Amino acid sequence: MVRLSGLRLSPDEHLLDVSDTGTRWVRSFEIGPDNALRNGMEFHYLQSPDESTATGANGMTLDNTGHLYVTTKLGIQICDQPGRVVGIISSPQFGPISSVVFGGAGLQTLYVTAGDRVFARKMRRTGVYPWQPVKLPQPQL
Repeated sequence: MVRLSGLRLSPDEHLLDVSDTGTRWVRSFEIGPDNALRNGMEFHYLQSPDESTATGANGMTLDNTGHLYVTTKLGIQICDQPGRVVGIISSPQFGPISSVVFGGAGLQTLYVTAGDRVFARKMRRTGVYPWQPVKLPQPQL
């Protein structure tokens, strides 16, 4: 069942990622010159805690190397540029996590909402401002 939830615009503002709580996919859409979405496809494949396809995917953010961070039932799944999960940060035990964003000094703190709380974790990676286009490194396979 398709249940679209979170949105994330790429730093170059050419792609829109849309999380789907009911499937294992984050869909990616090209943004045309008329701002219409086109060429939508299932791109980032997320892990699920059981045989269910419902990941509970919701909030998303990017780091400066092009890795996408997606909140799910398993925690924050980190996807590389080709769309594979390369890591999962465990979820705090205070309810489902819903939002994620980089902030703080040098954008090196990852903030997450879970239930009625906000958690912070210092990261080795750096986030990017959503309004600042950046040139991402070449994807590595």
